[in-house]
Amino acid sequence: MMFELLVLNFQCCVREARYERLCSSKTILTVNGKFPGPTLYAYKGDEVIVDVFNKGNENITLHWHGVKQPQYPWSDGPEYVTQCPIKPGNKFSQKVIFSEEEGTLWWHAHSDWSRATVHGAIVVYPYRGTSYPFPKPHAEVPIILGKWWKEDIRYVFQEFVQSGGQPINSDAYTINGQPGDLYPCSRSDTFQLNVLSGKTYLFRLVSAVMNEILFFGVAKHKLTVIATDASYSKPLARDYVLISPGQTLDCLFVADQKPDRYYMAAAPYVTGVNVHFDNTSTTGIVKYEEFPNQAPFSSPPLFPYLPSYNDTSAAFNFSGSLRSLGTKDHPVDAPLVVDQKFMVTLSINAMPFPKTSCEGPNGTQLAASMNNRTFVNPSLDILQAYYYKIPGVYREIFPKHPPFVFNYTADYLPLELEISKIATELRTLPYNSAVEIVFQGTNLVAGIDHPMHLHGYSFYSVGWGLGNFDQTEDPQKYNLVDPPKRNTVTVPKNGWTTVRFWASNAYYILLLMERYSNLILINWWLPSN
Repeated sequence: MMFELLVLNFQCCVREARYERLCSSKTILTVNGKFPGPTLYAYKGDEVIVDVFNKGNENITLHWHGVKQPQYPWSDGPEYVTQCPIKPGNKFSQKVIFSEEEGTLWWHAHSDWSRATVHGAIVVYPYRGTSYPFPKPHAEVPIILGKWWKEDIRYVFQEFVQSGGQPINSDAYTINGQPGDLYPCSRSDTFQLNVLSGKTYLFRLVSAVMNEILFFGVAKHKLTVIATDASYSKPLARDYVLISPGQTLDCLFVADQKPDRYYMAAAPYVTGVNVHFDNTSTTGIVKYEEFPNQAPFSSPPLFPYLPSYNDTSAAFNFSGSLRSLGTKDHPVDAPLVVDQKFMVTLSINAMPFPKTSCEGPNGTQLAASMNNRTFVNPSLDILQAYYYKIPGVYREIFPKHPPFVFNYTADYLPLELEISKIATELRTLPYNSAVEIVFQGTNLVAGIDHPMHLHGYSFYSVGWGLGNFDQTEDPQKYNLVDPPKRNTVTVPKNGWTTVRFWASNAYYILLLMERYSNLILINWWLPSN
């Protein structure tokens, strides 16, 4: 079957705008003056030319999170990896190619913490002339989860870097840019969705949250997940869902309860010990249109059941229940046999700090690492250096296995393991090779959950577990029949997650820790020519 290819145009003006939240106002960086930014709509197979005009006061890049960009990495967006940033007053046109994706994704800035306010949803419809693998809903509703600081986000980021510790807590979580009526000065602007009894709605759920993983639900209603990260999944009906920074979920919502008002809400899931976080809840309201305006509402609206902030069982019961759709039109293509295997440890490290006092352990600075490597930005973007064979920008020696083998999840670990190596390293892969990566969380400094994202690829999450990965026993429990297809996966605290994919994009893979974004480790693989 032949499908029509259309080239569309999308205008993005990055500029500052004044916003009021939580009884105070501040200037934030936006796209087209909107927070969240505008939704980008396209059909599978379309190409979109995005003209980015930087009218702000700082460098910026835009990333199309989860878009494969086949053989076209130049528009992907990560600063100093595929491109240099767009300077204030400059314009850059980015080509976004929608090839395999179908469902909900998102776009965001990829410079420091600009993505806290510079982000928006991407909706990719099926090929023109085709339909969803489920009945068409009555309406579709983007729901973007985010965070809000009263402080200027640039100050929050600078203080974070200079302190060497954790970032200050946000003042609120948000639903479509609004904190919700549990926060001060927020009731009149709380996001409200009006629904009709008996109708089905498609929630396009995006997590643009900087750090925390969130539980999300609607009181008295179930959410049926039918897609993860723009890949269809077997329907999974639950009272709540779990979503990590960078992930998206497509959920069907049926207005099948007594006409009234009901809270939709999101609250954090955080398991790190001695890790401070914003332990509040954001709310929106689902209001049945049949409910007469003059009638008294339930006061307050019913609140959904959401698990406790440290309920690991609830979190991974949901994540571990997701399955790919696996039909003729939407098949599963997970590699059954792999020829490139990686074991990658994920750690929070403690680095020597040049200042006399620092908020990390024993006066050190917190850092993040993979296989004991902490990435440092080069002065020239890596893709340009690779393409033009410019020496000295990076080294192709990133280790395939941890340089130190130890009990990764032990309660007490030697202090000498806490210091990582500062490096700009990568590794190349043969084109179309079958790749397996085991991400192993460690308990160095502080064991936490790690959301991991690959640029230029989606992958199959074939297995996960708590504790240390057992290379003999654990692979026998892999799901190679219908594993969920993701572009961002959560590695549990002091646990492991295995992903598989085909290195079939003549491109690069970018791995990053979404948490502690300024301390990300970036390692990537370039398919060999």
